Amino acid sequence: MSATTAFNPFTMAQTQFDKIADRIGLDDGTRALLRSPLREYAFSIPVHMDDGNVQIFRGFRVQHNDARGPCKGGIRFHPLETFDTVRALSMWMTWKCAVADIPLGGGKGGVICDPHNLSAREQEAICRGWVRQLARDIGPVTDVPAPDVMTTPQHMLWMLDEYEAIHGGRYPGLITGKPVGLGGSLGRTQATGFGVVYCLREALQELDIQPQDTTASVQGFGNVSQYAIELYHELGGRTVCVASWNQAEQTSYSFRKADGIDLDQLRGITNRFGGIDKEKASDLGYEILPGEAWLTQEVDVLIPAALEAQITGESVADLSGRVRVIAEGANGPTTPEADAVLERNGVFVIPDFLANAGGVTCSYFEQVQSNMNYYWTMDEVLTKLDHKLTDAYHSVSELARKQKLYLRDAAYVLAINRVATACRDRGWV
Repeated sequence: MSATTAFNPFTMAQTQFDKIADRIGLDDGTRALLRSPLREYAFSIPVHMDDGNVQIFRGFRVQHNDARGPCKGGIRFHPLETFDTVRALSMWMTWKCAVADIPLGGGKGGVICDPHNLSAREQEAICRGWVRQLARDIGPVTDVPAPDVMTTPQHMLWMLDEYEAIHGGRYPGLITGKPVGLGGSLGRTQATGFGVVYCLREALQELDIQPQDTTASVQGFGNVSQYAIELYHELGGRTVCVASWNQAEQTSYSFRKADGIDLDQLRGITNRFGGIDKEKASDLGYEILPGEAWLTQEVDVLIPAALEAQITGESVADLSGRVRVIAEGANGPTTPEADAVLERNGVFVIPDFLANAGGVTCSYFEQVQSNMNYYWTMDEVLTKLDHKLTDAYHSVSELARKQKLYLRDAAYVLAINRVATACRDRGWV
């Protein structure tokens, strides 16, 4: 997973955009507007640490485009966070909201920090400091943050509380991913992982493959992975390998069981950051393999659900020839170089901003519920989510068939056209 440091994700996002802008003949003004974010914020967050020292943390927020509605996007806490990563993720969020056809734009935020090494009080101070820097530039009708890598409902609640203290009122629609009972939505925890599998289910049906006849290998064992595996198993699929980050050793391992992993068993030996206990897994009969081994398994389905740039021009050669479908649970897990190889080899790739749009879709549902102060049942949320993601998948798939496009290209054509149209209709370009 260290590949994140070897490439620039914003360059990758722009490369993907340029390819489609050329294909659809986007005019120069609209191209220039959509190729870069509308607004960017970078700031310092001073925190009084538990040992008495003051440490300065670097924070970011990027608002890529809000032509279709308020910006929407998570806040990541990660020691390797970069401004360009946040820029890329904000752009991908714009396309994600557009392809899911929800009235929101793309934003993203982050702080360079490692929550593993911070107390709860120190993390709270970072959350409140982040909001203080942006209190005039985010809000229920302008920019609505959410959790992302290594942030939780508790972090969101601290941020909401700080915002409400500054503005002197109750604004539950400011932020999503909140705890249920304090403005959070039922189903939000499952949403991204379930959304991946809703799309995978439709893809397998199109390919005339029965889920119960497939096996999968998954990278990551956080929230997205766990719920994707859960629903995939409910459909009859079998997961034989999972890769997980080992914080103590600062490396990743793959955990393999040929007859299929036991999800509940692995959950029982996993920390809150998705790290599987290597020794306990070995005692339970799992093969402990190098971190990249998830990519080389003889499986039908790959679900990358960790960080960016995991399937690269070099590593794509390690894929088993048996792999038929890749469902991208992570943001930007496949580089353009690898994409070209996958397209040439006929691997069916469900692109990230379609496959993992369940999270932002359910965040939209939470925003709606918070703003109207009326909350839906779990069944209502998941049923609406299934319908929304299924409709989005088929809109992309139909365009791909009509124009003979790779599925990622079709998703980009659909999303970029929707955002470009909104910018033109508003008279921006």
